Amino acid sequence: MSADWFAEHGGGVRAAADRWGRPPEDWLDLSTGINPHGWPVPALAPDVWRRLPEPDDGLEDLARAWAGAPATAGCLMLPGTQAAIQSLPGLRAPGTVAVPYPGYGEHARRWRDAGHTVVAMSAHRLPALAEQVDALVWVQPNNPTGEWLPRAALLDARQRLAARGGWLIVDEAFLDDPDLSLAPYCGEPGLLVLRSLGKTFGLAGVRAGALLGPPALCLALSEKLGPWAMSGPARAVAALALADQAWQRGNRRRLAISRERLQALLERHRLPAAGHTDLFVYCRTPRARRIADHLARQAILVRGFDDPPALRFGLPGEESEWRRLERALADSPSLY
Repeated sequence: MSADWFAEHGGGVRAAADRWGRPPEDWLDLSTGINPHGWPVPALAPDVWRRLPEPDDGLEDLARAWAGAPATAGCLMLPGTQAAIQSLPGLRAPGTVAVPYPGYGEHARRWRDAGHTVVAMSAHRLPALAEQVDALVWVQPNNPTGEWLPRAALLDARQRLAARGGWLIVDEAFLDDPDLSLAPYCGEPGLLVLRSLGKTFGLAGVRAGALLGPPALCLALSEKLGPWAMSGPARAVAALALADQAWQRGNRRRLAISRERLQALLERHRLPAAGHTDLFVYCRTPRARRIADHLARQAILVRGFDDPPALRFGLPGEESEWRRLERALADSPSLY
């Protein structure tokens, strides 16, 4: 299996179908970490499709309330948090930026493309790097490792960075619990928090996210992205989903139960968890490529990593998908 097999961001079912000769409809995609039981999108009013998006529709207030951010915090709704990841580096003069490794590769790539020097960080280096770099990115919980940093440690890093005009950017794409978010502190200088509706709401195709932080910085990014960056239908869906607190509470419980089930299933097949969120389980194994190839030959797509060798399993949805994954893992015990 060649080095480019592992889809860079998960997904890539069509490419996998071409590679393994199985039609796209045959595949069970566990590579993305997206909620398989997403928020049920209703039919939208016809006007949503005909009118330009209106920025005074109250969506930003809903997003602040959902994230637990203060009313004074800036909030910019985005066509997915990727828009901020790509654009924020251009709002600073070139400097030195720390990003987690292993971690979501787009952070390092976009800072480097904008002329910054990127240094890899692990959790234990946080205090020292906060004194040295111009900006620091942390993914909470980290993707793909599932690692968490204490809120107090991140807030201390924010203070150290802000004292020198630096930024702490916290990417909470896989977080949906307001009790764990740093959004309540977004009134503090130098703190930027990214939130996403793609993962826990299961709305990745809508492309909806938010940047919370200093109002002036949110305005600067808004001007960089230009008018109507987020479509009217996406804003309408996001508003309905963010207002549905009952679904959100039930979803957190369902995801926690499913993740525990997935972790137990993998452990039965000698793939103990090295980390997790409620949307995926991360397993380190020197046989990562062989296992991923074995599963792909049965049209099951997982996310793989080379350094260190590891696999990330998203949640199956229907009972038939759980049974299919169990059968596939049991089919070749010699792999483990």
